[in-house]
Amino acid sequence: MSTSDRIQKTVLPNGLRIATESIRTVRSLSVGIWVKTGSRHEKDPEAGITHFLEHMLFKGTEKRSAYDIALSMEAVGGYLNAFTSPELTCYYARCLDTELDTALDVLTDMVLHSRFPEEEIEKEKKVVIEEMKMYRDNPEDFIFEEFHKQLFLPHPLGRPIIGYETTVSGLDRETLFTYMREHYHPMNVIIAVAGNAEHEQVVRLVEKYFQPMDLEFVANGDQPMTDYKPSKSLIRRPIEQTHFMLGRRALSAVDPDRYKLLLANTVLGSGMSSRLHQNIREKYGYCYHIQSFMEAFRDSGLFGIYAGTDREYLDHVRELVLKELRRLSSDLIPQKELDEAKSQLKGKLLLAQESMSNRMTRLAKSEIFYDRYITLDELVAEIDSADAAQIRDLCETFFDEKQFTETVLMPEEKEKSGQD
Repeated sequence: MSTSDRIQKTVLPNGLRIATESIRTVRSLSVGIWVKTGSRHEKDPEAGITHFLEHMLFKGTEKRSAYDIALSMEAVGGYLNAFTSPELTCYYARCLDTELDTALDVLTDMVLHSRFPEEEIEKEKKVVIEEMKMYRDNPEDFIFEEFHKQLFLPHPLGRPIIGYETTVSGLDRETLFTYMREHYHPMNVIIAVAGNAEHEQVVRLVEKYFQPMDLEFVANGDQPMTDYKPSKSLIRRPIEQTHFMLGRRALSAVDPDRYKLLLANTVLGSGMSSRLHQNIREKYGYCYHIQSFMEAFRDSGLFGIYAGTDREYLDHVRELVLKELRRLSSDLIPQKELDEAKSQLKGKLLLAQESMSNRMTRLAKSEIFYDRYITLDELVAEIDSADAAQIRDLCETFFDEKQFTETVLMPEEKEKSGQD
């Protein structure tokens, strides 16, 4: 079966999109309801509402209690979950191929018929505030959140997805319903299914469950991207290790140079064979964990380097990181190293095909960001077409040290003791 036979798409009259990938050799399915709304679409006073709403959709519908929802997929050997990102919300199920109807029934019931009981709203506020505390107690989570703030504030991308205690505490039932009416419109929804299912069967079930969803469309209110101003921040907390982040705003999900930067990132700090790992951890022993990473949004992105080290080694780590960035900006990546980086990226793409959840995610994100399915052959061609000179030229501009933002989370100063 060719890719064009496996991948199919239908747009319903109300604007809802259905994308499927039929894999006849497996006995499982991954089903996702994707909503094109995330924390960046929130107004300041409602920060955290998208994430809170995601929690509340598990708290009961007109015909299912919260326990019924929790049991629905587990009772048939599957599972149900959800996540919120800056631009998307996803509700998904993983199950046997015999349970497609069950998965779509439960997921659509949650999205269309949640009741938001007042007592559950108040309980869930406590849960989410505890989740905030958990992130604040984790130094890696904390420094990433601070790094995000420095890169993007006052734009909503700089706010934590989970929101703030003050904004979450102020949410009420009517606010949740209003937000859903405005953002959970069929034109903002993609249903993606990967696994042993026929496209026509999926369409029939979606029409059965979703056709009543026909609301007045309100476009997401994206704020224009704000200007970027590099900055430095030093934060002290009662911890043992120093945490260091260096980076800048980066390329969007649709930027034609993103694969060149992805290859540079792979050479620099992706995995144990990367330059950062080998030249800072293995050669000097300055840290346990060091990596570089990328995140892409519709109109922007971020690139960062993270290291956990001792405060005594911080300056050494910073200088060694900068040395590796300068090296990428001035020298061609040796062909053998570049070929290995390309193989690493292509291998990850192909290995991900073993997972129905990854296939379902690729379907949805292709539709969301590109309005069509991006094939593996296209991705591989983009990776293979990048040469060392193109990557160096990009790095020479992109790794401008004047554009770097730095965040350091450091142990509190120890009090000096002495005698009079």
